[in-house]
Amino acid sequence: MTRSERPPTKDAIWTAAAELFGEQGYASTSVRDIAARAGIDASLVIRHFGSKENLFLDTMKLDLAVNALRDLPVDTLGERFIDLMLTTDEQVRGVYLALLRASGTDAMDTRLREAHEESFVAPLRSRLTGPDAEIRARLAAALVGGLLYSLWAVGDETLLAADHDSVVRRYGALLQELITPREG
Repeated sequence: MTRSERPPTKDAIWTAAAELFGEQGYASTSVRDIAARAGIDASLVIRHFGSKENLFLDTMKLDLAVNALRDLPVDTLGERFIDLMLTTDEQVRGVYLALLRASGTDAMDTRLREAHEESFVAPLRSRLTGPDAEIRARLAAALVGGLLYSLWAVGDETLLAADHDSVVRRYGALLQELITPREG
């Protein structure tokens, strides 16, 4: 069910949760906070989503990444994907940071690994060829995650101030090498 197909109450809950998780993070957002922002009773949050954890994972998806990994041409995916991630709106940054900050419990860590697999590794792996496609897809995920961590979690001032096109070209080339490695 897409966001536009949800019933109005469920959509209000989803929107409120997405905003609050992005603003405050998982731990600092309560079901009551979500319900208050949505203008509904807290019991409806659980009725519609089952748990705060399920709602968090439903709202904190990077569909942008899945679509790009599925739709962009493989031979230019490296630079184009890095450019897309660096020029995207604040929502993507908020989702990334919220997911990073939510880790720490066994249940959440398991769900985050599953989300990582579904939103990045699997879509990329399905487009790669060769016997080492699995490891290359995982290395690519780690490479992109490392850049985003350095920029958004650490706030590396040198990287933040670097020329955008230079970062896209250099980092994109590293990513492209994992996607379509040179022979030999």
